[in-house]
Amino acid sequence: MLKMFSTQLGGLFKRLHEKEEEAIEDSSRLLAQAIVSDGKVYFYATNEMAGVIAEAMKGMEPMLNAEEWTNSSLDSITSNDRFILFSRTNEEEEINTFAKTLYDAQVPYISICSITNTEMESLVDFADVSIDLKLSKGLLPNDEGNRYGYPSLIAALFVYHGIKFTTDEILKEYDI
Repeated sequence: MLKMFSTQLGGLFKRLHEKEEEAIEDSSRLLAQAIVSDGKVYFYATNEMAGVIAEAMKGMEPMLNAEEWTNSSLDSITSNDRFILFSRTNEEEEINTFAKTLYDAQVPYISICSITNTEMESLVDFADVSIDLKLSKGLLPNDEGNRYGYPSLIAALFVYHGIKFTTDEILKEYDI
């Protein structure tokens, strides 16, 4: 099973790289703007996606100016600040409500989630940049014909690292 999961995960990474490369670069430019102008890069995540926040702030190579968003008011946000939102899907009410609040306040943000419902208004509709994790079902089949092995956090970490590496490359041009 592990070999099959590894193969499927490799395929997911390849799809993310091929289909989301431009959005990753756009995300990096947006975040680099914040960092160069001494703004903050606020991370907000729901459920298991909070693992990305731990990586961004406490990993071996934390992102510059990264902070977890824990406030309830946007009063402290400046025009130099940016947000990056992570959720399993675009159907999570909590993150959709927060995204709409950011949009209404004209705060730039990046959405990273699997787009599983295109009929509803969600965080991807208001985002400056949206990255689809491309996980509509689990990666492995079981004996009953269902699928399991839904690596949403692994996919989000892959995208996060792509954004971080690209952001770091941009910042090197500014000697930061």
